[in-house]
Amino acid sequence: QVQLVESGGGLVQPGGSLRLSCAASGIIFSSAAMAWYRQAPGKQRELVAAITSGGRTNYASSVKGRFTISRDNAKNTVYLQMNSLKPEDTAVYYCKTESGLRAYWGQGTQVTVSS
Repeated sequence: QVQLVESGGGLVQPGGSLRLSCAASGIIFSSAAMAWYRQAPGKQRELVAAITSGGRTNYASSVKGRFTISRDNAKNTVYLQMNSLKPEDTAVYYCKTESGLRAYWGQGTQVTVSS
C-alpha cells in the first residue's frame, strides 16, 4: 500500500522560507519519480517541481530560482525547499508519485504566505 505523508507547511511572512517533506512507503523509492503540486483556492492543481529517480529536476517557471526539490533515498523522503516566498505561493502543497500506472497523492500540507 503506497502512502505519502507531507509535513512542514505553515504560516510564513513574504520573503521567508519553508521546507516541505514527503515521506513515502509502499514503493521502491529509489526507482520512483516524485513531484510536488499545489492548489490554491479556486484554482486548478499545478505542478511545482519534479525529480526523477536519477535526480533530474524540473520546475514551474513561477518558482524557478526560488524553490529546490531534492530527495534522500536512504530516508524515502523528497523535499521542497522554498525560499523568497510570495503571497501567491499560498496553497495546499501535495506530494505525488506513480506506481503500476496509478498516481498516488499525499493528504497535502497548507502553506500560507502573509504578513
